[in-house]
Amino acid sequence: MKKLFQSLLPLALAAATFGAGAQEFPGSKPITIIVPFAAGGPTDKVARDLAEALRKPLSGATVIVDNAAGAGGSIGANKVAKSPADGHTLLLHHISMATMPTLVRNIPFSVENDFEYLGLINDVPMTIIGKPSLPANNWKELVSWIQANKGKINLGNAGVGSASHLCGMLFQHAMGVDMTAVPYKGTGPAMTDLMGGQIDLMCDQTTNTTSAIEGKKVKVFAVTTPKRLGIPVLKDTPTLQEVGVKDFNVTIFHGLYAPKGTPAPVLKKLNDALKAALKDPDFLKREEALGAVVVNDNRTEPAEHKKFVKSEINKWSPLIKAAGVYVD
Repeated sequence: MKKLFQSLLPLALAAATFGAGAQEFPGSKPITIIVPFAAGGPTDKVARDLAEALRKPLSGATVIVDNAAGAGGSIGANKVAKSPADGHTLLLHHISMATMPTLVRNIPFSVENDFEYLGLINDVPMTIIGKPSLPANNWKELVSWIQANKGKINLGNAGVGSASHLCGMLFQHAMGVDMTAVPYKGTGPAMTDLMGGQIDLMCDQTTNTTSAIEGKKVKVFAVTTPKRLGIPVLKDTPTLQEVGVKDFNVTIFHGLYAPKGTPAPVLKKLNDALKAALKDPDFLKREEALGAVVVNDNRTEPAEHKKFVKSEINKWSPLIKAAGVYVD
């Protein structure tokens, strides 16, 4: 009996330590949200809004945002996958979680097996925008301009694998016109060149385009959702469905992830905090102003979040393979 007690004592102490650590989470150690794209871009904006909204439900914890851009979003994702599974390093990623498995060659992690899914955050529509000097002022004029300038059109994006790149591929396919893709290291420099007239067109998230549209620094021609958007600056902008581009429905989701093996009690605290943050009035107001729709369905549950991403992998994989575009 004494030997049995001695053999079980270390296990009991370990369990007690684990339970205490989970109960104290997050403690005094800050939580870092890794954004796998450049600072100032649309995903970065969502992350910084969410970081602010998470502090209260996480007992006033320090929540910081760290940008680790490159390789279609896989560098930052890999950083989180290889981080200690203690809940203090999280990943905020967009639709690339569904496209990286096909898009990135020799991806150093498994999207499905190396992360704990915490829940979706929002759905973000895309906009078709052009440089301010573009002679077209509406969709009909844009189509005429595109047809008259085949082989001369530059289409900017925030880098291979970015949301703007994926949307741009679909846009070219829908228009039946090849355009010269111009990749940048993030949406910020791409938007700067679009406003300056160095590139002609871009398809990008409303979280990044609304202020430029409102300031008349770019022209907007259409939104990529089935229905028109309710925000003032885009309420009169037609959908691609309306103007005759069928089956073009692109929204960019953002989700929150932790390294695989993060303790269940810590995951529960993080998921509860995420759900509370998604109901925070200030967070809702900021996201609404950017045209983003905060998720309020069962995709805030980890299992449904993972199921949704799997369905998106199945959706995008054949499109990427058909385009033949990859990230080394």
